Amino acid sequence: MRWLLAASLAAVVLAPAAAADEAPAAATGSQAAVAAADGDGANPEAATAAGDDARRAQAARRSTGDAAAPSSPPPQAVIYDRVSVVGRSDGMIKIPGSAHVIGKVEIERYEHDDVQRLLRQVPGINIQEEEGFGLRPNIGIRGTGVERSQKVLLLEDGVPIAPAPYSAPAAYYSPSAGRMEAIEVRKGSSSIRQGPLTTGGAINYVSSSIPDRLGGTVDVAGGEDGTVKLKANAGATYEHFAFLVETYRLENDGFKHLDGGGDTGFELQDYLLKLRLQSGDDARVYQALELKAGHTEQDADETYLGLTRADFDRDPYRRYRASQEDRLVTDHDQVQLRYFVRPRADLDVVTTLYRNDFFRNWRKNERVLGVRNNLVLDQPELFATELAILRGDADSPDDALTVRNNRRDYYSEGIQSAVTWQLRGARTLHQLQFGFRWHRDAEDRFQEDDLFAMRGGRLVLTSPGAPGSQSNRIAEAEALAFFVQDEISFGRWTLTPGIRFESIDLMRTDYGRDDPRRQGPTSVRRNEVDVAIPGLGLTYRLSPEHYVFASVHRGFSPPSPSSREPVDAEDSISYEVGTRWGRGSSQAEAVFFFSDYDNLVGTDTLSSGGGGTGDQFNGGAVEVLGLELSYVTDLYRRGDAHLPLRLAYTYTRSEFLTSFTTSFADWAPAVERGDELPYVPAHQLYAELGFETDRWGAFVSANFVDEMRTRAGSGPIVEPHRIEEHLVFDLAASYRLLDRYRFYLQVRNLLDDAYVVARRPYGLRPGLPRTVLAGISFGF
Repeated sequence: MRWLLAASLAAVVLAPAAAADEAPAAATGSQAAVAAADGDGANPEAATAAGDDARRAQAARRSTGDAAAPSSPPPQAVIYDRVSVVGRSDGMIKIPGSAHVIGKVEIERYEHDDVQRLLRQVPGINIQEEEGFGLRPNIGIRGTGVERSQKVLLLEDGVPIAPAPYSAPAAYYSPSAGRMEAIEVRKGSSSIRQGPLTTGGAINYVSSSIPDRLGGTVDVAGGEDGTVKLKANAGATYEHFAFLVETYRLENDGFKHLDGGGDTGFELQDYLLKLRLQSGDDARVYQALELKAGHTEQDADETYLGLTRADFDRDPYRRYRASQEDRLVTDHDQVQLRYFVRPRADLDVVTTLYRNDFFRNWRKNERVLGVRNNLVLDQPELFATELAILRGDADSPDDALTVRNNRRDYYSEGIQSAVTWQLRGARTLHQLQFGFRWHRDAEDRFQEDDLFAMRGGRLVLTSPGAPGSQSNRIAEAEALAFFVQDEISFGRWTLTPGIRFESIDLMRTDYGRDDPRRQGPTSVRRNEVDVAIPGLGLTYRLSPEHYVFASVHRGFSPPSPSSREPVDAEDSISYEVGTRWGRGSSQAEAVFFFSDYDNLVGTDTLSSGGGGTGDQFNGGAVEVLGLELSYVTDLYRRGDAHLPLRLAYTYTRSEFLTSFTTSFADWAPAVERGDELPYVPAHQLYAELGFETDRWGAFVSANFVDEMRTRAGSGPIVEPHRIEEHLVFDLAASYRLLDRYRFYLQVRNLLDDAYVVARRPYGLRPGLPRTVLAGISFGF
C-alpha cells in the first residue's frame, strides 16, 4: 500500500510541474472569493460583494450552456469549486444528476441552527428528528436509511467529517449548521469523486470563507427556553496573507420538563481559525496554503428515554425521573492543511491533509429490572412494574436500573489530492479530474454499566461498573482510493464517465471485559474489501434554458469491522433521469430515481433501539424508487418588492424482494417479500412563500411529512410501529437598517403542534414546540 501511495503522490506533484513551462494563467485577483451560494437550490453564487461581477458572468454562461474555452476565474473561486460536491459554479446546470445548494441567504433567512430544518427544502432527503435542535442529525437520501446519517457521506469543506467514516460511520458528531456559509447536497453521481458511501449521495458543509477585506460580522439572539446564540467572526485578506477567526455559541435550557426537576438543555461552543499564505496577483504560478483548525464542545442533558403513547398524549414534553442521570459530553478537534497550485488557466491541483479527533461519553438509562426500555414503553400493559420505576412512582430494589457510560474515542486522518485539467479538442471540451485519498480511522469503545435503585423519585447509585466491563474493543480501518472522471462537452451534449477504486482493510480487536489495561486481545477479526465503483452521466441541452439528464452508478457501503457474523458489503445500482429548467428568477427540476440493491445492510445501534453492538445484518435485495420535484419563482416583482415562492416534493416507494428472519431492531423479527423500509415516508412536501424588499422581508414555510412505519412491514401502519403525518409551519421576518444592521424574528412551529418524530430508541419523542427567537446581526 505504501508504494501505491508514493506513486500517487508523485503523479499529483509531477502533473503541475510538467505544465509549468507553458503559458501561465492571467492573475485576476485572489481576493475575489466565490465561497457559498445564494440558495436558489440550483445556482451556486458567491457570498461576498467582491464576487458580484464573477457571479453575473457565471449566470450568463449558465444561460447559454455553451462549451467555452477554459477561462481564468479568481483563484479562490477555483478552490471553492474543487472542494465543492457540486463542481464548477458555472457548470451546475449541466450536472447529470440532482444537486442543490442551500446558501448564505437562506441560512440567514430562518436563522436555522438545525441542519435538518434547512434540508427540508431539498427533495429526496429523509429526516428523523431526535431532540428538536438537530444536534445529532438523522439524515438519509433516497431511502438509504436515516439512522445517525451513517449511509450519507458527510463532508466539511470537501473532507470527510464523520468521526470514523469507514470503521464506525454513525455520525454522533455533525458540524454546527449555524456557523456554515452554505450546505451542498449532491445525490447519486457524487460517488465518483468522493466515496466511500456512494448509494444516496453527499452533504458538504461549507464553512465561513475568509473575507476579501478587513471586516467581520456579529450575530446575537435570544429566545424562549433560555435560548442564547452568538456568532462572531473577523478576518481580512492582504497581498500574501489572509486570516479568519470565528466563534459560535448556542445554548438552551430545554423544552422538556424532567419529573422532579432538573436540566434538559444543552450548551454548544464552536471555534474556528483559518490562516492562508498565497501568491501575489502578479505571480506566474498561483499557489495558496491554507490552515484550518476547529474545536467544538457540547454538554447536553439529553436522553434516549421517551414516553409511552398514553403519557405522550397527556404531556409530550415530559421526561421520566429515570433519565435524571442522562448526560452527553463531546469534544471535537479538526485540522486541515490545504495546498492549491494553478500553474496555468486550465490546470490546477488541490491537496488536503486532515485530522479529526472526537470524544463522546453518553451516560444514559437503558434497562429496568433487566428489561430493555423500548419493550417497556411499547408494551406498558405487560411491564407495569417496570414503567412505575421509570416514572419514579415506585421504589425499586438495588441494581434495578442500568445506566451505561457509552465512552468512545474516535479519530480519522488522511491525505487527499485531485488534479483538474481542462483540455480542448477540435469539437470537444474536457474537464478531466483524477486523484486519490489515503485514509485511516478508528473507534475505541471503553464502556461500563452503572446500576442504580429508584428511591423516593431519585436515582441512587448501588453498584458502580468496572471500567471497560461492558465493552472494551477497537475497530480500525485503512483505505486507499483512486478516482478518475472526465466531463466531456460536445455540441449540446455533456458526457461524464468516471470510476473510483477503493481498497479497504478493516480490523476489530476485542479485549477482555476484566482487562482495562488491555494486556492482550481475546479476539482479532479482519476483513479486506476491494471494489470498483463506476458511474456514467449524460446531459443534453434542449435550449439555453432547458436541460435533460440521466445517470447510472454503482452504490456501495463498506462492511463494518464490528460484525460477529459474515456480512456482505452494501451493493446497489442507482439510476436517475431528470430535467432542469431555468429562466430569470424561475427554476424547476424533476427527477425520477431508482435504486436496485443487491444487498441492503442494517447496523445495530443503541440509537435505533438495538443493543449497540455495531453488528451488521444482510437485508438482501431491495428496490427503492421515487420522484423529486422542485420549483422556485417570483409570483410578483415590482421595483425592489417581490413575492418569492419555493416548492419541493418527494415521493418514495421501497420494497424488500426477499423474506427472512432477523434480530436487527428495524426489521425484526421477520421480513416478508413486499415489506416497506422503516422511516421512509411515501410523501413529503415543502412550501415557502415570502414578501421581500431591500429592507423588509417576511417568509412562512410549511413542511408536510406523511405517516411512516418504524419497523419493516406492509399494509396499514398500526401501533406501536406508526408515526403519524405532521404539518409544521415556520415564520421568519427581518428588517435592515442602514445596510449594516439586520433585526430578525423567528418563530419555529408557528402553530405549536405537538407531533411525534420518532419511536426510538425508547418510546415516543416529540418535535420542537413553538419557539420564538429574536436577534440582531451587523457587519463591520
